Amino acid sequence: MNKTKWTLLAVLSLSIVLFVAFDLTQYLNLASIQSQHVKLQQMIQAEPWLYTAIFFLIYVAITASSLPGAAMLTLLAGALFGLWQGFVLVSFASSLGATLAFLLARYLARDKIQQRWGHKLNQFNSEFEKRGSDYLLSLRLLPVVPFFLINLLMGLTQIKTWRFYWISQLGMIPGTLVYVNAGTELGKIQRVEDIASASLWLALAALACLPYLLRFIMQQIRQHQLYRPYPKPSAFDYNIIVIGAGAGGLVSSYIAATVNAKVAIIEKHKMGGDCLNTGCVPSKALLRSAHFAHELSKAAQLGFNPVNANANFKEVMARVHQVIKQIEPHDSIERYSKLGVECLTGHAVIRSPYHVELNGKQLTTENIIIATGAKPFIPNITGLEHIDYLTSDNLWQLQELPKQLLVIGAGPIGCELAQAFARLGAKVTVMDQAKQLMPRADQDIASLLQQQFEQEQIQTLLGVELTHFSANQGTQLAHYQINGDVHQLSFDKVLIAVGRKANTQGLGLEALGIELNDNGTLALDPYLRTQYANIFAVGDVAGPMQFTHFAAHQAWYASVNALFGRFKKFKADYRVIPSVTYCDPQIAQVGLTEQQAGAAGIAVEVTEFDLKELDRAIADDATQGKVKVLTVPNKDRILGVTIVANNAGDMIGEFVLAMKYNLGLNKILAVTHAYPTMLEANKYVAGQWKQKHKPIWLLTWLGRYFERRRGIKQ
Repeated sequence: MNKTKWTLLAVLSLSIVLFVAFDLTQYLNLASIQSQHVKLQQMIQAEPWLYTAIFFLIYVAITASSLPGAAMLTLLAGALFGLWQGFVLVSFASSLGATLAFLLARYLARDKIQQRWGHKLNQFNSEFEKRGSDYLLSLRLLPVVPFFLINLLMGLTQIKTWRFYWISQLGMIPGTLVYVNAGTELGKIQRVEDIASASLWLALAALACLPYLLRFIMQQIRQHQLYRPYPKPSAFDYNIIVIGAGAGGLVSSYIAATVNAKVAIIEKHKMGGDCLNTGCVPSKALLRSAHFAHELSKAAQLGFNPVNANANFKEVMARVHQVIKQIEPHDSIERYSKLGVECLTGHAVIRSPYHVELNGKQLTTENIIIATGAKPFIPNITGLEHIDYLTSDNLWQLQELPKQLLVIGAGPIGCELAQAFARLGAKVTVMDQAKQLMPRADQDIASLLQQQFEQEQIQTLLGVELTHFSANQGTQLAHYQINGDVHQLSFDKVLIAVGRKANTQGLGLEALGIELNDNGTLALDPYLRTQYANIFAVGDVAGPMQFTHFAAHQAWYASVNALFGRFKKFKADYRVIPSVTYCDPQIAQVGLTEQQAGAAGIAVEVTEFDLKELDRAIADDATQGKVKVLTVPNKDRILGVTIVANNAGDMIGEFVLAMKYNLGLNKILAVTHAYPTMLEANKYVAGQWKQKHKPIWLLTWLGRYFERRRGIKQ
């Protein structure tokens, strides 16, 4: 806190102390103003402008300082100035004073609150940005919460000052009129509580509900206008139609069938979606073979004669497809049909909120869930159209290992596949305009993966600008710039791995006017609905994360809200969602990273445990990595965790559970972990935190106590 803030805080504190010390409330109670108002009236009549200004300034000062007495001053305004003059005077003085209190709270405390609790306030701030005016107006119209408290609390939000002022001015009109009017008959008031009758309180309560009522009415009008071109069928073929049989679609249909709703799932390509056919499953099968090749290369380190590991790439890819076939039954039409899901094949087009066209046939449904996933994003790079490039979709058709593979993109997909191909024998280069591998990770985490890539002779060209591709006499070249210098790199194959784009084309969304976000995903409300209340979306097409488990997580909310939303709706909760990048070592993360915390202005305490100190990691020759935990400063509450380790994806689960149920590092430290395991690293990082926060004063006294027990005099 800077000097100016300390000065302001000292002035405010002194004001409160003096107010209490001199018992100034004795001048701001009903008996006092009743006895003094005649004298005060005479003073005003003698010097009207002077004493009106003094009254105005006193009112502003009391309100701005959040001191008690505003209600009494409002009564006094009615007694001294009459109804309309008193009303105008108090209306502007109260709004101005409230705004000053609001600004003081914002200046003195908002940054500190944001730093400490910003991770919890993000969702609140987002919600308040949309409906903050309604909340503030309702609180002003129904003065149940003390106004001074509203001023202070609002100062901690993101609401604009002018917005706060005019809503306060408007919202305090009814209450101000009531009190000023009561003040015009000051002598008849026996108790302040008698000013507002039960009927008046009911009227104020009705006024307070008005913003919500108006919003509800406007929503109903918008929905009516939206649905008016589409007559609602008198009967439906299905309760839910799910479009897309990836993770999000399959889980949505499974939940609907479980509660005996009639549900159909439509897939135009293959059941299981990207995860089974071109994503998680084939990539992990490939990584398994690559890991084995890497283990063979370490034979001498583990006490064996050196082994020359030559991968049979064709057989490796054959195994990848065999793994897909083994898992296919889990996502098959046969399995889901037995579960009660009607599985349909073809290209679905949404013709209305109640109609889905499939192969020329119109199907009617109460609800629609869009789960069409995403596809690799192809950037607009000059010359790329002349290159036979790879993506995570068509990569699995390769039969020969590229001698020189160029990977464009240093994110999770690019890094995983780059390492896999390098271990299988390809010469791999990773290129990205970002200045580090895994651009969203903390720099220290990215550097661990960079070290591993260097050990495996994977070339990284980071912070570069890829300008164009060219092909000359069978040689393919990538042209790029580093600090203005022009370079080129030859390659056999290029893998484009710069992200994924939501599949929204050809679904009929444009005709319905369904809105998209700037990144191409569907614009949804917190209940995962489009602007049509019965059309939902989950998974990669919905965002904001693109993980299989995230799609499944969303599927519960979408299906339950679709089926039971008329009784109870649930806002999707994204607070504790883990992610894993399956390089070697793996990078697992949940909650905030240090980079994200810094960008959001959230104060964190960082505790780390290096795997070089872990017995099992030493025994397994797997010491490259660490556990990094972010906590609230001086508290064990976990804000985020990043683990770099061979099996980080398994280790992160303990922290996911802890964060989900608000268990701190002390609780993890109290859990018995089997020895020797990699999971002990979680306990040791909790121990590191505890060591930093041990009670020095208590340990000092205990040292003296044990000295006395040994007979040593101080």
